[in-house]
Amino acid sequence: MTDYTQNGRRRVVITGIGAVTPLGNDAETSWQNLIAGKSGAAPIVQWDASEYPVTFACELKEFDPRTWIDHKQARRMDRFAQMIVAAARQAEVDSGLDVEAEAERIGASIATGIGGLKAFQDCYEVLLERGPDRVNPFSIPQIIPNMGAAWVSMELGTRGPLSSQCTACAASNMAIGEAADMIRLGRADVVFAGGTEAGITPVGIAGFSAMRALARRNDEPERASRPFDAERSGFVMGEAGGVIVLEDLEHARARGAKLYAELIGYGLSSDAAHVTEPDPSGANPARAMRMAFGDAGIEPEEVDYINAHGTSTPLGDASETKVIKLALGDEAAAKTPVSSTKGATGHCLGASGAVEAIFTTMAVNTDTLPPTINYETPDPECDLDYIPNESRKAEVKVAVSNSFGFGGHNACIVIRELAD
Repeated sequence: MTDYTQNGRRRVVITGIGAVTPLGNDAETSWQNLIAGKSGAAPIVQWDASEYPVTFACELKEFDPRTWIDHKQARRMDRFAQMIVAAARQAEVDSGLDVEAEAERIGASIATGIGGLKAFQDCYEVLLERGPDRVNPFSIPQIIPNMGAAWVSMELGTRGPLSSQCTACAASNMAIGEAADMIRLGRADVVFAGGTEAGITPVGIAGFSAMRALARRNDEPERASRPFDAERSGFVMGEAGGVIVLEDLEHARARGAKLYAELIGYGLSSDAAHVTEPDPSGANPARAMRMAFGDAGIEPEEVDYINAHGTSTPLGDASETKVIKLALGDEAAAKTPVSSTKGATGHCLGASGAVEAIFTTMAVNTDTLPPTINYETPDPECDLDYIPNESRKAEVKVAVSNSFGFGGHNACIVIRELAD
């Protein structure tokens, strides 16, 4: 008899993916451009950024929400909600699910780091310029962070557990991990899990610029995001929506679903250290990784690939190198390929973990390691194998994806090749 449990728990598999990213308006195009080493960075086109300290970002290209959403409904959503509904629609189609037939057993766990930033800015400008009576009545539903999850549920018709995480740049990994736990605990058979962010607005660029968090290579945007490189100077703002369909293995096999991979581990911790800077010791993010390994029932030596948080900031990348060594041990860390796909997508904030979970799943599914682009000058503090500039074919049975957020939020997930 087939064993459908992992350590006595229901096993959780990935049966659908969907994404809109700076590399493409679907998951497959995004993946192909990623492994081809392309960059999504370019001058900002959504608004005139010419007078700002940073004039470029990793925007979606030719994104039209009406491809996936009724025009009237799309007008009621902030861009962050439009993007996640588009990704969820793609994942729904890819999974082959009949959501209506099982709506009460299908949930959604959707994250964002900020929420409706554009709607907030638009609302405030109208308030100042035209007065309170002219404020859009949909403003608050457009702004509040939970509406990404809410719109996914309403548009797809899911009636199972509905959850929304807002834990900065770790939010998507937490949404995915919590979704897996919903299935393990029997609260749902299927969960649409992921995250979204649309922070490329005047206030978003101005705010992160004021923090000195953004790279300022306005003359060469495509080379600005350079994780682990000695010349890195900050991250590039990105935007994206990404969704994976998590499903109980027995349920998935009963309906003949396509099986991409298995999600086997989830770990999380907090730094309690600083508002923006990483834990200088690296101990707490490493603890999240080791917790994920323990949850997965694997040893560090079994990890074949790590999709790093790797934002291209001087402190963050050096810290994560230390974290990986603490979690795996020096010997295993030296042998484990690591890459940051943010070199290509920029930092998509609350959506980054979802997009990177998709890329990690594809790495497992295709035995292809995505590159860290723009890696040119080694940094003595970053001395691991970062898969520089070109993708690499390699057997990938077990892969890890890290996400660390402002305020000390740390989350790690483990994805494995599906084995009977």
